[in-house]
Amino acid sequence: PPRLRKPRPYVFHASLPVSLHFLTPVSVSTEEFVVIGPPGPIVAVIGGNVTLPCHVSPAMDVENMELRWFRSKFSEAVFIYENQQEQKEEQLAQYTGRTSLVKDFLSQGEATVRIHKVQASDNGLYTCLFRKGSFYEEASLELKVAGVGSVPQVHITGPEEDGVRVVCTASGWFPKPQIQWRAANGEKFLTFSETHAQDTEGLFSVESALVVRDSSSGNMTCSVLNPVLDQKKAMTIFIPEPFFPQASPWKPAFIVSLVVLMLSLLGAAYYIKTEHTVKRQEMQEWERLHRDKEEARRTKEEALKARGKAAQEPRQASVEGSAEDKLTARDWRKEKFQALSVTLDPASADPHLAVSGGQTSVTLEDTTEDSGGPCSILGQEAITSGRCYWEVEIKNGNRSEWGLGVCRGDVETKGWYREMPEVGFWVLGWYGGKFWAFLPPEHQVICDEVPHRVGVFLDLKEGDVSFYNMTDGSHLFSFPLTSSTGTLFPYFMIQSGDVSLTICSVVVFILLGYEGDEG
Repeated sequence: PPRLRKPRPYVFHASLPVSLHFLTPVSVSTEEFVVIGPPGPIVAVIGGNVTLPCHVSPAMDVENMELRWFRSKFSEAVFIYENQQEQKEEQLAQYTGRTSLVKDFLSQGEATVRIHKVQASDNGLYTCLFRKGSFYEEASLELKVAGVGSVPQVHITGPEEDGVRVVCTASGWFPKPQIQWRAANGEKFLTFSETHAQDTEGLFSVESALVVRDSSSGNMTCSVLNPVLDQKKAMTIFIPEPFFPQASPWKPAFIVSLVVLMLSLLGAAYYIKTEHTVKRQEMQEWERLHRDKEEARRTKEEALKARGKAAQEPRQASVEGSAEDKLTARDWRKEKFQALSVTLDPASADPHLAVSGGQTSVTLEDTTEDSGGPCSILGQEAITSGRCYWEVEIKNGNRSEWGLGVCRGDVETKGWYREMPEVGFWVLGWYGGKFWAFLPPEHQVICDEVPHRVGVFLDLKEGDVSFYNMTDGSHLFSFPLTSSTGTLFPYFMIQSGDVSLTICSVVVFILLGYEGDEG
């Protein structure tokens, strides 16, 4: 989920949401308060979430103030908070059901509006206004919305003038993308035509045409660049020398070009069919994994309940117990999760973190301020195979922002980064009074209150990592893992508050798994 971050640039996403802010104070009054915020534009990705933060100086409780976010006009309301509740009467229709207020820090003078499912139309300037009685202050924010569209498609349309005309098309980009043509030797082409159009959602499609006159150019590459995200997609096409008029008479070249075009079309059809087949197989595999993980989740939940019962008696929770226990375990097979003794690795720790308790507990050095971003530390233990688990005790978790789980050993954990499975993080955490699985888009875990003790069960045999509330044995969430996950490490993150994450001493846990009719 997105997190409130101080003046540090970042981008918001669908998984795991993020941003860079711009706020300019206006009408400073030393007698009352000033509205302040981060110094740069906020960048958000289409389909993700973004936050628009404002705070007052000196810090004071703003819960009883009128708080308003609007576009170019006062009447173009994005979000209104008055009399300690949201006022929807004046809100623009395009923001209905897509905005919410982060209330965690109102008593400290901080207010943040979150916009969900960002659209191209959200791009532009915003104003936040704080009113206390007849006195008010406001500040401006700039939101830059960006989206990466389709891979460009390049094709030859035929001879033109003294060369060959090549066309490149792409769609679904925002803002208007930039086009670049390059030859095989890296030379840029500066002269080409370019047209743009926008669909009903405000997304751009682009078409660019280039006349290639040098028969030695060989491969031609068309690149489409998003200027906000600095991300691009490219496609390359080969132009045979017989296509060029000076190399051969026009008619033979046309015949050759027709043959090549037919072969290109056949190749494209084969590629599309293959890609469709692969995607269908991936979807079927994902559905199978989902079914397997659901069955594994129910199995582990039953196992946790059995573990709680076994802990009350000095004996194993398997077939060596009473007749009632044997009857319960009769249709289950026993598989052992190895208890992993986790210690924190100080070399991987963010400088804002303090490690104590024999390298088993971590807190923020300064618990009175937001760290401005995720502060993380890894466990020393590298995990490459098998089944293991560890437990983490959380204190003051409901007054803080934090997360825990596993990550790949090659991920970046310094500065700004996104905690998403796509980049090697499988993490659950507490933010904004809710418990989240960090996914794109956000997936809120159903949890009435912050867990005080969480078990992380890593199963590299079956390919998943599951989280359990160890206080009542309930299942929280499970992530599927891919076969290319690589080496994993325990992961701990704190962003704000006085939370402490402490690794608990654990005992070997017997997991009961279903095996049909076996006894």
